[in-house]
Amino acid sequence: MNKIKLVLALVIFISFTALKTKDDDFVKRSFDAATPLYTSLLNLTGDNFKNYPHSFLPNGTVKYYQIDEWTGGFWPGSLWYIYEFTREEKWKIAALKWTNSLESNQFNDKHHDIGFMMYCSYGNALRFDNNPKYQQILVQSAKTLTKRYSPIVGSIQSWNQRKSKGDINTWEYPVIMDNMMNLELLFYASKVTKDDTYKNIAIKHAEQTMKNHLRTDYGSYHVINYDPKTGKVLHKQTLQGFSDESNWARGQAWGIYGFTTTYRETKDKRFLKTAVKMADFFLDHPNLPADGIPYWDFNVGQAGYKPDWNFDPNRFKTTPRDASAAAIASSAMLELSTFLNGKQKEKYYNAAVKMLKSLSTDQYLNTDKANPYFLLKHSTGNLPSGREIDVPLIYADYYFLEGLLRYQKLKK
Repeated sequence: MNKIKLVLALVIFISFTALKTKDDDFVKRSFDAATPLYTSLLNLTGDNFKNYPHSFLPNGTVKYYQIDEWTGGFWPGSLWYIYEFTREEKWKIAALKWTNSLESNQFNDKHHDIGFMMYCSYGNALRFDNNPKYQQILVQSAKTLTKRYSPIVGSIQSWNQRKSKGDINTWEYPVIMDNMMNLELLFYASKVTKDDTYKNIAIKHAEQTMKNHLRTDYGSYHVINYDPKTGKVLHKQTLQGFSDESNWARGQAWGIYGFTTTYRETKDKRFLKTAVKMADFFLDHPNLPADGIPYWDFNVGQAGYKPDWNFDPNRFKTTPRDASAAAIASSAMLELSTFLNGKQKEKYYNAAVKMLKSLSTDQYLNTDKANPYFLLKHSTGNLPSGREIDVPLIYADYYFLEGLLRYQKLKK
């Protein structure tokens, strides 16, 4: 009898081990694909710390952004994630170099994206190198970000005053959904300084975003234009989506991620409810493809949605996807699942894993060397402006790698 039990136990153990190994293969496969690509990109960039890899152009060259542009932090952040998975010192050395190259951005008050730039780089650096200087840089970055906050509007201004899409209106005080991603920097600053000023600004901004960016079905607008003198909403637009009333996929993903983070830092159930409802909109939308990787806009080409730009439906053989939206949403939903129980927990966890596995297939993962440097294919940056359509994007890589690591930690 004891022998039978022992045999059964061994069979169960071997089966479980085989299943677990098979299930985790997509994580290793993705990081294995990333390391030679990023080695090539490091060799290409060298120590030129003025140009930060952003995308890959149709002419076969890398598109770079300068140090003050919004995506600079994703390159060192991705290097930190490679180091976290491999524990190879060369990746840590590269990540430190590129992180430190961003130091002057702690004073960059030209736009709201300092959270992306500094927390994705220095925030990750602190997890592996507890350098007090990094904490000081992040606190100064948070101080700089608060300069763009208006207590009258109750929000952090995203862009400076400018003409809107099609020159229909002037954005007096534009606030975009992406801005939710910069709040984590403010929460961090309050924790380390014991000064609630940063946290209070973040909470107020999130409240205003809940109030004005969301529709009744928890779809979202991209841009809200406020009157800086009164705080009144002047008009609402979806700049990078199909139409102002349609639902831009990456904007929805930013919202899921940002409100999940805000709930983590506040434990305010209003923010959890918002993250859940926005995730439900994303996952339950009838126009979400079977593999979970959304089109660049959920409503593109659908009846009732009229673009105010020259959209030619015959321009593309198939409607462009946005792998970056799936990467952001999957990483967010993994964390969201940890705050829930039962069927809700399973829904977001399983959906996130499905998206990550889809992104790890040859359709999206750059295993065929479609480009020499970036990991994910088929992202869409700004289709209405004709920019970055069906290309790799550094922030797609960043959130994909983050999601893979979050999955791996949850499995453990």
